[in-house]
Amino acid sequence: MLKAKYALFALALVMGISGYAVAEEAAWETVQKILMSTKDIIVLDGTEKGALRSSDEKEPEFGDWMVRHMLADPEKLNPVTASDRGASQVQEYIFETLLDAEYEPPYKLRGWVAVDYPEISEDKLTYTFDLREGVRFSDGKPLTAADVIFSMKVIHNPKVLAPHLRNYYAAVKDLQLVGGNKISFLCDEPYFRNDLILGGFSILPMHFYDPEGLMDPVEFRSLVDGSWEEGPHKERVERFAEQFNQNFNRVALGSGPYIIEDPERDVVTQQKVVLTRNKNYWGQEVDGLLSSGFVDKIIFNIINNTDAAFIELTNGNLDYHTLRPLEFKEKSWSEDFNKRFLKGVSYSSGYMYIGWNNAHPIFGDKRVRQAMTYLTDREGMVENIMFGLAETVEGPINKFRPEYNHDLGPYVYDTDRALDLLEAAGWGDSDEDGILDKTIDGKLVPFSFEFLINSGNQIRKDIALTVQYELQDIGIDCQVRELDWSIFLQKVKSKEYDAMVLGWTGSLRFAPDGYQIWHSTQAVDNGSNHVSFINEEVDQILEDYRREFDMEKRIGLYRRFQEILHEEQPYTFMWKARSAQAYSRRYNGVTWYPPGVRMQDWWVAQPEQMYQ
Repeated sequence: MLKAKYALFALALVMGISGYAVAEEAAWETVQKILMSTKDIIVLDGTEKGALRSSDEKEPEFGDWMVRHMLADPEKLNPVTASDRGASQVQEYIFETLLDAEYEPPYKLRGWVAVDYPEISEDKLTYTFDLREGVRFSDGKPLTAADVIFSMKVIHNPKVLAPHLRNYYAAVKDLQLVGGNKISFLCDEPYFRNDLILGGFSILPMHFYDPEGLMDPVEFRSLVDGSWEEGPHKERVERFAEQFNQNFNRVALGSGPYIIEDPERDVVTQQKVVLTRNKNYWGQEVDGLLSSGFVDKIIFNIINNTDAAFIELTNGNLDYHTLRPLEFKEKSWSEDFNKRFLKGVSYSSGYMYIGWNNAHPIFGDKRVRQAMTYLTDREGMVENIMFGLAETVEGPINKFRPEYNHDLGPYVYDTDRALDLLEAAGWGDSDEDGILDKTIDGKLVPFSFEFLINSGNQIRKDIALTVQYELQDIGIDCQVRELDWSIFLQKVKSKEYDAMVLGWTGSLRFAPDGYQIWHSTQAVDNGSNHVSFINEEVDQILEDYRREFDMEKRIGLYRRFQEILHEEQPYTFMWKARSAQAYSRRYNGVTWYPPGVRMQDWWVAQPEQMYQ
């Protein structure tokens, strides 16, 4: 029955890739044995394990380009208001932070724009950073403490569309200059990740993002305590936020090693985002800093179809591309493909999920959400959509982190259990039209909902169609709707949806903090609690967790947190995927670290360079 259920989807996928070489079964069997032998990162050289670390002894050379695939336009390039992965992939080359984390365990934080790790007071309420001399923005103007203060003012401006970011800095009550180039962050309560958070925000050039100096006279404290609303600078605060929210979605300027040289030419909707190496980058010759990048251009080609993106890869128009499971299994083992590309295989740091709008009349009952998870054949999808290249998860914590609760029993596919839960929640077919219904607020409501997905993402579409197929047999009407990425995100952020499928990134390097996604204060427009999950005990756990410096106690708090989510099922947690990144063999300096690759280390020898 299971095989028959997926036959239509498999046939459609195969029909969509006709004309491509089919993978040799023997090659895939060999690779499967390698994949089953470890959960660590693997480099595949053809069907053999390759080296994880570069052994290059040659001096890196500048030149050439790196062309990457991006499924949709970044929502915006504003580093404060943007929250999508596409934007962060671009921004990491443009903007810099006070600290940077090492790529090797224990992932120590070290100075970048700051000289070194901050001085921390004994009560863990004051963090003092010494700024490095000689740091310049890409337009040549110096980065100073005033820019750091300005950047924190922007985050705390309540009219700036950044609730997802602002929550991390709520404890900062004031800033103080200590001498010419030292700055202290004064907090009113401890937060165990303050070194990471205070060292990790993008530093904005005040002269570029506030050319009128609107925020100059605004005291930081007034933004924290709300007194700005009654003060003399209210109009300035509001006018700045209005301009900042609107004017910097397609332009960006930071102190990083790459720039958007010409926004009109280099940021083209549904086509590309082009970054150019800043040959005058301040950090290029600074001892102790990691390499800033060797390729002259990094080009994100926007291709809103994964099949088309794979064709571009095989045609030589992409240098780096994440393979879909079907592509990895059946289309990436030809002699020509292996001659041109290596593959890095790793588990993602995040997870895929189906989000149920908890404020929706149908999905407000946890029994209904539980039933929906029982009706989602996650293991079947892992086998038939992901081809085994994923592991189901039962919560939002990285499965390889110590905070993950391995004691949670899985929601296995069980239609009988789902129907029992729906019946207990009052759902039946009272009018005998084949669709479940329930009287809600005096009105007979059919169990009918819309499932949103973003266009071009075939895996998410397959998830939605599989769920739709399951539900039609038990009397639930599910309509799948594809939307452009920007429109999709707008619907999700404003909570104008019934259900949707999305993914969150995560981190293996750092302890998790679920406040941004799960605290009730984040269930606002543009907040990350898109599903409007409200739970008092979870709120308290998330607040206590932030103040707890004992790791074992934090683990205990988060195991209880995951138990509550497991019971409430605000999401149907799907899986963490194991993906393969294909990349051109012409790149040297490629090292795969536990968190992934650092592409600023990659370089191409002059004879192999393709672009000028």
